Amino acid sequence: MTGLLVGAVFGAVFVVINAQSPLNTLTAGLLRVIACLAAASVLAMWFLTVRRERSAGTPAAASAGTTPSAGTARPGGPGMYGRGYLVILVAEVVLLYGGLQVLAAWERPVQTNVAWIALVVGVHFIALAPVWKDWMIAVPGTVLSLLGVAGLVMVSTGALDWVPFVSGVLSGVVLLVGCVAFGWRIMAATRAQAVQTV
Repeated sequence: MTGLLVGAVFGAVFVVINAQSPLNTLTAGLLRVIACLAAASVLAMWFLTVRRERSAGTPAAASAGTTPSAGTARPGGPGMYGRGYLVILVAEVVLLYGGLQVLAAWERPVQTNVAWIALVVGVHFIALAPVWKDWMIAVPGTVLSLLGVAGLVMVSTGALDWVPFVSGVLSGVVLLVGCVAFGWRIMAATRAQAVQTV
């Protein structure tokens, strides 16, 4: 649930920052409100799940039916945040910072930045899939990568103003939808297990 919470916060930030012109003010405002509500719902699910886990003494991954098999990185375990994770995290930071510096040096339009960020964040999810032995995270990673590439292509077209929507808002929506959906799954499994133990 903590990973989902982080993803939801980043998704909401993507939407809040990038919901702007050429969207009309009402649409942009509505998107921001929905994004914040979605992130808040994941926060509420996080609190409820933690409380249920403490009372039941069962981790969310096990209650959701996602107990890792042998050799799979356990949530919060050393395999999950080991060397592979750290290498990917460092590479992500270098690519984000270095890429933004290169784009600035090339005097690319500022809208290019959000497309680059979406691409790097998406690739980081894809790279984490084999490390965490969880191929489900490659799905939003692939979608974010494609939205990033689409934005980079759009920068050179007449659709430049739409890059923040395509690479920013839609990327945020993908993260939020994924986090809310998986959060509900964990909540339902935790609730079902609590009923079985009673």
